[in-house]
Amino acid sequence: MFCFIGSICLAAAALQVSAGSRALTRVGCEHNIVSLSCGRGQVIHVISAYYGRRDTSTCSAGRPWNQLTNTNCARSVTGRVAQMCNFQSSCSVRATNSEFGDPCGGTFKYLKSTYKCVSKYSRLTNVACEHGTAFLRCGRGRVIRVILAYYGRRDTTTCSAGRPWNQLQNTNCLRSVTGRVAQMCNNRNSCSVKATNSQFGDPCGGTFKYLKIIYSC
Repeated sequence: MFCFIGSICLAAAALQVSAGSRALTRVGCEHNIVSLSCGRGQVIHVISAYYGRRDTSTCSAGRPWNQLTNTNCARSVTGRVAQMCNFQSSCSVRATNSEFGDPCGGTFKYLKSTYKCVSKYSRLTNVACEHGTAFLRCGRGRVIRVILAYYGRRDTTTCSAGRPWNQLQNTNCLRSVTGRVAQMCNNRNSCSVKATNSQFGDPCGGTFKYLKIIYSC
């Protein structure tokens, strides 16, 4: 067991989504459709998703070099894909600029989604980078119960893409926002929460923060 600031404790197992299940990755080239699916009795839980380009090889067939060279092009779209797919047995997401915006004009992009297939009774984790939005959703006939939520930074890797080191190094930055998120989301089938200082205050000026929410249905 570990504790957050203010003696907020939670068993480590509660942070894991169906620890025994295997993470699956699906990639769709720009203009194509990414299909996520799970077996009978299981539903999708999106772990991460980005739209853009991080290497020169993925979705490169037949493309001129100038459309592949920008590998520092990635927009986190985890919240959006989670909103579309979480708690569905299958879903299809189109990899287009109209769906996700264009993080790098002139570059041929792709959508990469990582997810697990979980029991609909699992505890789920949702992360939204600062200025983004966390989308929580339960299956039909079920409602959200927020277990824990915090806003700040506890590691140097989460929501770090494209950020300078000085915005990531303070990992002792944490504000419990469980009550606030519970007030917004509990007993609802779905809800969205913006990860902003105006919503939760600023626990550490100059640090790029994120909102982490653990909930069950």
